[in-house]
This record gives sequence, structure tokens and C-alpha cells, in this order.
Amino acid sequence: MGDEGKESNGIGPDMKGLGSHFVQLVLSFHAAAWQQMGKVASVITGKVERDLNMAKHSIDMLGMLEEKTKGNLTEDEEKYLKHTLYELRMNYLDEMKKGPDKSKKEEESAEKKPDEGKDSPSDSAEENKND
Repeated sequence: MGDEGKESNGIGPDMKGLGSHFVQLVLSFHAAAWQQMGKVASVITGKVERDLNMAKHSIDMLGMLEEKTKGNLTEDEEKYLKHTLYELRMNYLDEMKKGPDKSKKEEESAEKKPDEGKDSPSDSAEENKND
């Protein structure tokens, strides 16, 4: 009797019994974490950017929300939040297995190259003056 007339999209729990503000809050952190893990392009830049520290922060915020709302959510809200956290945590672990953020490595190597280039020409110029 309780499940009659409910339709599910096949992705997590049915959303009909969820409060719209709660869903929006969870979805905003979900979307942020997904973007921060490099799974989707940024809506602002249009580029895929990966920042696992920020992704962890977004996931941790949802974890805190789960902890602070214990006993105050409907059954559907609780299932939705648990499902979202599970999905994000599993994807985060997959991203961690891939290694450090590629963007940070590229930034670090770009910073090192100009410094190395500056030292070499000046050293050789000074050597030429002494000859």
C-alpha cells in the first residue's frame, strides 16, 4: 500500500516524499562534489577541473548534515541523503586511487620551469663577462 502509485527514476530513492529545500541543499553539495572530483565540467569556466580537497569538503558537509539531522528527516529524506553520500564517497575513493590532482602537478611544473630558465641565462651571461 505504501509504494502504490510511486514512480522511481531508478536513481536512488523516490523523490516524491522529499522536501524541496532539503533536496536542493543536498543536490547543491552533490553537484559541487561531482564537479570538484573532475567528473563534470564547471558551469562557470566550462572546463573539467579537479580539486579533491574541495570535493572532500563538500562530501564532509553532507556528512555533517546527516549527523545533525538524525531523527529529524523523513524516511525518504534519510534514504536520499545516505544514497547520495554513498555514491559520492565511492567516487571520491576512485578518484583518490588515480593519484594527485593533475591540475596541481601542472601548476607546480609550470612554476618551476620559469625559475630554472631565469637562472641559466644569467649564469651563462656572467661567465661570458668574466672571459
